[in-house]
Amino acid sequence: MARGSSGIVAGLTTAALAAVGFLAYQASANAPDSVAAPKPTVSASAPATGHDKPKDKKPPAVLPVGSGTGKRVVYALKDRQVWLVDEAGKAVRTFEVMPSALSPKPGTYQVGTPRQGPPTKGSDGVMIEHVVRFTMVEGVSVGFSAAVDGSMESPDPTLKTGGVRMSRADGDAVWEFATIRTKVVVVP
Repeated sequence: MARGSSGIVAGLTTAALAAVGFLAYQASANAPDSVAAPKPTVSASAPATGHDKPKDKKPPAVLPVGSGTGKRVVYALKDRQVWLVDEAGKAVRTFEVMPSALSPKPGTYQVGTPRQGPPTKGSDGVMIEHVVRFTMVEGVSVGFSAAVDGSMESPDPTLKTGGVRMSRADGDAVWEFATIRTKVVVVP
């Protein structure tokens, strides 16, 4: 009977550990944000996720050929990269972005009137700041913006939005650099 008892005890112990593990998982998955472990966010130096981008691809360091001359913002659609280029043609800052659902065609645009004042709600419901618009696609304004919460992804990528998202620090840099009538060059 001792042998049978130890097998039963081992089976009960295994079942109890599995149940505790399952309950712990359920509790962590349903915990409110105020007590849940912090969720990872995308930073300016980390690769963005979603939109079928390979996770191991590093952003290009070289300004794209054929991206214009003079002071400009260069936005590479495929590479999900933005460069701020000074009057001498030198890239003074480069960073990754999360593309909008509606992307502009390659070409040269001009910054329109940026939104001024406090943060506002984007068309996807996210609070954003430092909106720098440069074109319209399908009747929707397209421009650069930073989410106030620091996230780069829209909660619903199926919405027809035109916000090219970036980190708050990069959003601050674009806001300062891309004044009205600054060129925005979109490359494939």
